[in-house]
Amino acid sequence: MKIAINAQLLSNQESYRGAGVSNYSRELLRALSELVRAGATEHHITAYVHARQPGLEGITQVVTALPLERPAARILWEQSALPVHLRQSRAALIHGFVNVLPLAAPCPGVVTVHDLSFVRTPQKLPPLKRAYHTALCRASVACATHVIAVSHQTAADLQTFWATPAERISVIHNGVSARFVPQPPERIAALRRQQRLPERYLLYLGTLEPRKNLDLLLRAFARWVQEASATAGDVALVLAGAKGWYYDEIFRTVTELGLAQRVHFPGFVPAADLPAWYAGAEAFVYPSLFEGFGLPVLEAMACGVPVICSRVASLLEVTGDAALTVAPDDEAGFAHALRLVLEQPPLRAALRVRGQAQAARFSWQRAAGQAMTVYEAAARLR
Repeated sequence: MKIAINAQLLSNQESYRGAGVSNYSRELLRALSELVRAGATEHHITAYVHARQPGLEGITQVVTALPLERPAARILWEQSALPVHLRQSRAALIHGFVNVLPLAAPCPGVVTVHDLSFVRTPQKLPPLKRAYHTALCRASVACATHVIAVSHQTAADLQTFWATPAERISVIHNGVSARFVPQPPERIAALRRQQRLPERYLLYLGTLEPRKNLDLLLRAFARWVQEASATAGDVALVLAGAKGWYYDEIFRTVTELGLAQRVHFPGFVPAADLPAWYAGAEAFVYPSLFEGFGLPVLEAMACGVPVICSRVASLLEVTGDAALTVAPDDEAGFAHALRLVLEQPPLRAALRVRGQAQAARFSWQRAAGQAMTVYEAAARLR
C-alpha cells in the first residue's frame, strides 16, 4: 500500500514554527521510519516536506520547490497540487499531520486534529488564523475517512462541537523522544554559565501567546516573591519560547510588576538544548488555558523535573497524579504551588520520581504502530 503524508508544517526554523506540530511531524515520521527499517511494515511511505529531513531512512521524501513555509502558498498547494500528486502516484491513503486534508483527494484520508483551540478560545487568535483553522479543519474532519485525536479531550471536542461520530475517531497520544532524560550536572552547569542563569529557576517553555496564560503566571510569581522567605531572592522565572502573537501584554506585565530583573526571555530554544533547560529547572510551570495535549509537560517529566500545570482535561491525561495541578484562573493557587515545590525538597523529589514513571507510558513507537493500524483500516474503506 502506498501511504502519502502531508508534513509541510515540519519546519527547521529557529522559531515557534519549529516547535509544537513541527515536533509532532518530525517524531512521528522518525518512528514510522523505524517501523519500515525494522521490517514491521511492507507499506511504502512518501512524505511531502519543504526541506529534506535527516533520519528518515525508508521513507521517500518529496521536497516541494515552492516556498510553502508561507501559509497562503501552503494552503494553495495542499488544495490544488497535492491531489494531483496523489492521483499520479496512485496513493492508497493520505494522512494530513496537522488538522487539514486536501479536500479533493482521490483516496481515503486520515487527519490528525491536535486541538480545537480556535473554537474553544477564539479570542486568543488573530482573526485570519482563526477563520482558516475553523473552516479547513472542520471541512477536513467532515471528509476524512478517519480522524486521529491526540487526546481524549480533543476527541470529545470533535464530538461536542462538530458532531463527529465516535467510531470515526481514534485517540493516539503523542510520545516523548528518548533524548528527554535527566541530564549530567556538568551539562546543566554549562547551560547556567552560557545563559547567565541563577542556581535556581522556574521554567516555562512554549510559544509566547495569550492561550498560554503567562500573564497569570507572572502575577502568581510576583505574589510568591512578596510572600516568600529570603530564599526567594535567588529564584528566576524563565519564559522560554519564540514570540507568537499578541505577546506585548506579557512584556507590559513584567514591567508593571517590577520583575524585569527576575524574568528571563531566552527566546526560541534549539531542540538539542531542550533537555538541559528542563533538567536544570527547580520546576516546570505550564499555566495554559487550554491544550490539545501539552507535549512540553511530558518532556519535562521525562527529564526528571517537578511539574506545576493547569488543571485542564488534556494536561491531566498527560500528568496523571504526577504533577501539582491548579485551576487556570487561580492566581493564588499557582503562587501556593510554587511555594510548595520551591520550599519542600521532599515534594520535589517525589514529583521527579512520579513524573518519570508517568512519562515512560508515552512512546512515539507506540504512536506510529497505532497510526499504521488506522491507515490499514481506513484504506480498506475505500
